[in-house]
Amino acid sequence: MAKSVISVLAHRGWSENARENTLGAFLEACRRGADGVELDVRRSADGALVVHHDAALPDGRQIVNLQVGDLPDWVPLLDAALDACAGSLVDVEVKNLPGDPDHDPTEAVPGAVAGLVVERRLEARTVVSSFSLASIDASRGAEPGVPTALLTLARFDQHRALDQAAERGHAGVHPQHNAIDAALVDAAHRAGLAVRAWTVNEPDRMRALADMGVDAVITDALDLALDTLAPWRD
Repeated sequence: MAKSVISVLAHRGWSENARENTLGAFLEACRRGADGVELDVRRSADGALVVHHDAALPDGRQIVNLQVGDLPDWVPLLDAALDACAGSLVDVEVKNLPGDPDHDPTEAVPGAVAGLVVERRLEARTVVSSFSLASIDASRGAEPGVPTALLTLARFDQHRALDQAAERGHAGVHPQHNAIDAALVDAAHRAGLAVRAWTVNEPDRMRALADMGVDAVITDALDLALDTLAPWRD
């Protein structure tokens, strides 16, 4: 059987010698041959789409309480990040879980992300993902043409999550890699959903997932992944 083609996405960009989730990390990931990047988005006090993993900056200030002008120079907005990743796939993870200090029950961020993707005509190169089903539902509700995917932790019921994603019209599932087996990949593909595994840094696991037919791996070890998965990328 022919090997399936697998994509390699740099988790928060290439950050071995650059700060993660920065324009430099995204540019370097693409220069090194990544098929795309995964990045995180939150909202500022003035409603901007801020690329940052944690709710707070290293100095403790909450992003949701800051205006764009108060952000450090190294914290980019999503629009600039999309520029840095031009031509590559961008997995935009929306951070908006209940209990987060910046949780927004109105789900403004996923709608704004989807709107920006459509405005820039990047539907074919972007996926909006989240651990929050409500967030990806909001993205799909705002712009149905923007692909969406449900993130899951290994402790979740993966087949239930897959069923939920399929029933709601989402385009993929992004399970924690150690929860993935061949049966899950087969079920997802039968339902028309892509499977992107996070965060995969060990070569043996990369090869196993590639043999299962996952569509992409999200990794901190970009150079290793590109080398390990070369037979599945030709």
